[in-house]
Amino acid sequence: MAAQHGAPPSARSPRFGVNYTPSNGWFHHWLDFDLDAVRADLDSVAALGFDHVRVFPLWPVFQPNRTLIRPRAVEQLAALTDAAGERGLDVNVDGLQGHLSSFDFLPAWTTTWHRRNLFTDPDVVSGQAEYLRTLAAALADRPNFLGMTVGNEINQFSGHPHPDPDRVTPEQAGDWLRRMLDACERGAPGRLHLHAEYDAAWYLDDHPFTPAHSARIGAVTAVHSWVFNGTAQRYGTRSTATAQHAAYLVELAKAWAREPRRPVWLQEVGAPAPHVPAEYAAEFATATIDAVLDCPEVWGVTWWCSHDVDRRLADFPELEYSLGLLTQDRRVKPAGRAVAEAVRRWRTETPAPRPRTTALVVDVGPGDQAPARSVCAPGGAVFEAFMRLTAQGARPTTVLAEHATDADHLAARGITEVVTPHDVH
Repeated sequence: MAAQHGAPPSARSPRFGVNYTPSNGWFHHWLDFDLDAVRADLDSVAALGFDHVRVFPLWPVFQPNRTLIRPRAVEQLAALTDAAGERGLDVNVDGLQGHLSSFDFLPAWTTTWHRRNLFTDPDVVSGQAEYLRTLAAALADRPNFLGMTVGNEINQFSGHPHPDPDRVTPEQAGDWLRRMLDACERGAPGRLHLHAEYDAAWYLDDHPFTPAHSARIGAVTAVHSWVFNGTAQRYGTRSTATAQHAAYLVELAKAWAREPRRPVWLQEVGAPAPHVPAEYAAEFATATIDAVLDCPEVWGVTWWCSHDVDRRLADFPELEYSLGLLTQDRRVKPAGRAVAEAVRRWRTETPAPRPRTTALVVDVGPGDQAPARSVCAPGGAVFEAFMRLTAQGARPTTVLAEHATDADHLAARGITEVVTPHDVH
């Protein structure tokens, strides 16, 4: 399938893919790159009917010195991209790794004796920009290269609960994001370049990466849905809230968008045990995907992740080992079969989603910094009202309080009814 070069898809054509976790060595495979093993992994991904993968070069492996971006590593990324293309898979590349599965991967030139702020130090920012530009440029002529994601949840470095955060203001975070995306665009003009944060951006009052950053900067809005964030613990594994969490984030993101039809990419979602027990993972996957595909303007769904983590690798949180749709030896798990079936049904049987005409008011305080955004988090008034409406059979979206009486804004989004959390019982 050819890359879409940043053009928003029609409502009938969301993309379906996986976050590629190599079966051989996890992301440490870049240290002992084995193209044959990668090809075998990608064969097992393509066999499930997916059309794209999101891949993760490890930043310190690719750029061990600020002025050294290893040509051999870049060649290996290109080889992986070509192998994916041979199997009908498009590729999105996350640049700054950054953070993966509880581990931080930062190059030595940003830590200890060279400790510098990742978001504001001029030399670090210049080095990051050149790195992203280089990766994008290396893939710019590949027809199956979708584009760059700046990094994987790199906002986790910017504040609590990180043990050694790189403090940044919301204004500085926005400036940093724009500079990184400009570098991606210089390397590969016209591709789908974006950034992606974990849900502190939507749920944590004082977090410097804001909902407005996510919904207004970059080609699409990315959301990452993880029900171990308190959703499954508070509401239960089989609750409406757990099944609808990803769909909620998709619709919540639309409140901050300036373009009425801005696409939203569910870039990460998975079934983490024990919050989602193994015997329920397939049911959870089906319920989650069905809920998300009832949301208009979904760019795509990218499951986390392709293959389980090898248990010979130490010190991962327990839930990280079993998130794959396939085992480490590439056997399809029940959740893998469920996701593949959900994709098949969407492509062959499921009608396009109708517009969501009821909007729930999101009042998070004045300005773009959303100082009271915790009302959107699990347990918050907006979250609970959204889930009550959904359980009652409604199909809500969201609207910022400042737009709740703006007739032009509501009309552009197809909203015909506005309710506040206090209206929902």
